[in-house]
Amino acid sequence: MKEALQVRKNERGVVRLFTADADAAGPKMSTEPDWAADEHDPPWPLRDALGVDYLDADFIELFDVRDLDELGLSGYMVEGLGIAAKDVTPHIAQLEAISGKVLFVFSSALGGFETTIRPKAPLRWVGTFVEERAPVSFEPLASDAAQGHVATPTKAPPSDAAMSGRVAMVALLVIFALTAVVIWVAS
Repeated sequence: MKEALQVRKNERGVVRLFTADADAAGPKMSTEPDWAADEHDPPWPLRDALGVDYLDADFIELFDVRDLDELGLSGYMVEGLGIAAKDVTPHIAQLEAISGKVLFVFSSALGGFETTIRPKAPLRWVGTFVEERAPVSFEPLASDAAQGHVATPTKAPPSDAAMSGRVAMVALLVIFALTAVVIWVAS
């Protein structure tokens, strides 16, 4: 049975690495669908090889490892993709043994949909890695411009219109009370 890779809904920061056997029989792998063949539902061998319904070409990388020169695949993953060195180090021997084309599929390539990747030839899944995130820190800012105090807000005095409204309301209540007293005494 082939590997099935589960992708969570709204997944972020996950990078999946595949090798792409350039010598395999079949259609040429490309990072773009064949728009010339059909502009409404273009064939896309790479999407089909991943076994997914949706794939955003802006969030995949397909290239030959030789293009990385001295940096190497593991160096590219750490320096270029921001994957933690501690996560790459245990796999360095395996990563440096890879030759030919590799495919990186970032979480965003799958559009935030919950899906299953079912890779088939010429793709072979190598590993899943997580981008390193900077730790959150809530330290005070060092700049003098950040220092100071926040003034306690003062309540603005009521406007003249508000005061006039209140006086009118009190006057109406007094007139109402006097009218009630007159009616009561007269009855």
